[in-house]
Amino acid sequence: MLAFLPLSAAAYETRLAGFVGAELRGFVDDAQFDDQFDGGQPSLMVQPELTLFPEGSDDQFSFIPFARLDGRDSRRTHFDVREAYWLHVADNWELLAGVNRVFWGVAESRHLVDIINQTDLIEDLDGEDKLGQPMIKLTTQQDWGALSLFVMPWFRERTFPGKDGRLRFPLVTDGDPEYQSSDKQHRVDIALRYSHYIGEWDFGLSYFNGTGREPRFLLNRNATRLVPIYDLIKQVGTDIQLTHEGWLWKFEGLWRAQHGDHFFATVGGFEYTLYQLASSAADLGLLLEYSWDGRSSNPADAPPVVLDDDIFTGARLTLNDVQDSELLAGFVVDRNTRATQLTVEAERRLSDHWKLELESRWFLNAGNSGVVSAFRDDSYVTLRVSRFF
Repeated sequence: MLAFLPLSAAAYETRLAGFVGAELRGFVDDAQFDDQFDGGQPSLMVQPELTLFPEGSDDQFSFIPFARLDGRDSRRTHFDVREAYWLHVADNWELLAGVNRVFWGVAESRHLVDIINQTDLIEDLDGEDKLGQPMIKLTTQQDWGALSLFVMPWFRERTFPGKDGRLRFPLVTDGDPEYQSSDKQHRVDIALRYSHYIGEWDFGLSYFNGTGREPRFLLNRNATRLVPIYDLIKQVGTDIQLTHEGWLWKFEGLWRAQHGDHFFATVGGFEYTLYQLASSAADLGLLLEYSWDGRSSNPADAPPVVLDDDIFTGARLTLNDVQDSELLAGFVVDRNTRATQLTVEAERRLSDHWKLELESRWFLNAGNSGVVSAFRDDSYVTLRVSRFF
């Protein structure tokens, strides 16, 4: 990308933003597995954002690196380029080349159809932190909707905690991953997405053909480590949202062929907002979603999944104050095992440049079987302070 940049700095409009932050994550219980640490997990992170707009051009250059320095888990100390791309925008089409992040979906509890970027799992379990994905993206905007083609020449492996880390499986995920494709990381993935809106309806339809972002797992020869295996998949997905007065009705569904089998998965529900709660400026959103997944429960046959038959209920309180104060709390309950996850997220601006965030996740009734049982002693509270610039 740098080869395209003119040498003169005066040729650009430059925008620099981003943040630096300090985080302390405290675990409520002692570790469940050997080698894991107890107590707190301090870390530092930084994410600058540089955007360049060449004068007299329809081009844009973006560069967003991210780095974290963790005091307890060496795997969580990592660096990634979230974005580094060139974008050209014309009247009814645009072309992007480089590293980018793309989000698909409408649901709150599970991002089912979101498949372009790999999950940065050492950041958090919620799947919202993503690694940058190398791609070429061509999009056309027409009266009949938007159509995008993605060509992805390089695969990104999922990140996992180390043997010292928390929020991991009983055995450490380690060693070289295995791929169904003989090209391994160099296999070229293809995706298409069509999106449009009609009245109160917003909808998208997507197709993906390539290496799946979710691995399944096998034991190594000594049965001491988990080896991730990335299969070739074909996936068709859709996301639909109906906006009517205070209601948001949401649905995501997919069909996927993987490892000689195929399955369906869905998530759907609603969010209803009570505006100006009790004659105040605050809004209260009430959420309810149901997730179902038809894949095999054997991790050797299919990637493990938490939300396979689960109900999510939650509430989002937005104060609409100068400090942008917001609180989100929700429960996820497994209908079969009754395993429950409680999540609380709160944030508030302290000033024009400082922000305070609180995140907490509690694993209740996790039992001794299922994916969630690996985290039954990993309930935690995270406090984060960030300085934006």
